[in-house]
Amino acid sequence: MKLRIATRGSALARWQAEHVAALLELEGHGPVELVVVETTADRRLDIPIDAMGGKGVFVKEVQAALFDGRADLAVHSAKDLPARTPDGLVIAAVPERADPRDVLVGARLAELPKGAHVATGSVRRKVQLLAVRPDLRFSGLRGNIAKRLSRLDEFDAIVMAKAALDRLELHPAVVDVLDVTTMLPQVGQGSLAVECRAADAATRAALGAIEHAPSRRLLDAERAFLDELGGDCDLPAGAFAVPDAGAGAGALWIRGVLAARDGGAIVRAERRGPDGAALGRDLARELRDRLGAG
Repeated sequence: MKLRIATRGSALARWQAEHVAALLELEGHGPVELVVVETTADRRLDIPIDAMGGKGVFVKEVQAALFDGRADLAVHSAKDLPARTPDGLVIAAVPERADPRDVLVGARLAELPKGAHVATGSVRRKVQLLAVRPDLRFSGLRGNIAKRLSRLDEFDAIVMAKAALDRLELHPAVVDVLDVTTMLPQVGQGSLAVECRAADAATRAALGAIEHAPSRRLLDAERAFLDELGGDCDLPAGAFAVPDAGAGAGALWIRGVLAARDGGAIVRAERRGPDGAALGRDLARELRDRLGAG
């Protein structure tokens, strides 16, 4: 059967959709057609994401293409998804995860001069960098990957997702990969989430063939963390789950961070155990309680 994939129109979004299309075709499902959806968030680069209603603004218009029948499935960067999937849709596949870490482009963190000017549109990134370098100055920066890189000469450094550079095979002269002890990623960063209509049994079956079970378990744990914070938390938050190799098969290790919007208070914690969703929720409650107490 012919499958139609809804996607945003940026180079990265198209790469992600084409990657999923290639995986489906390898499994004998296809042909596959891309349905490009231009979103308000992509058009209005003058408005910060948090002022537009949070990260869900990147996905609602793409999801609309599923609801109205223009597409059979949609491919999202999992980090763009609110923790609660709309009624009638389901995340039917999570392919293998890419590197979830953030990078500093243009300079190494340890070599940034005092008072250096760093560009990022993410409050999560800003508050974590301020925790280790309170002297830094920040400016917002939005747009597709190429647009952001084209403005590098306006700043001392730009913060980006490593997976975006890797997927587009971009190699800036200086890229400093930030360890998760310094910069915990956004929930779902590096992962793709493939949605379809819950009642579409044929598409769900096709997508089951490209599911990567270990990546799904990590994403589910991180999304449980976000869900416990309120679905599309407007506080700076990050979570990062990995297999806990020393604790036996199926065990996970999840680390989380939560901060006040001004970075004045920031708390971190971690949990280990076999139930990823329970770990994520427990971790979120602990951080929320500690931040509130602070």
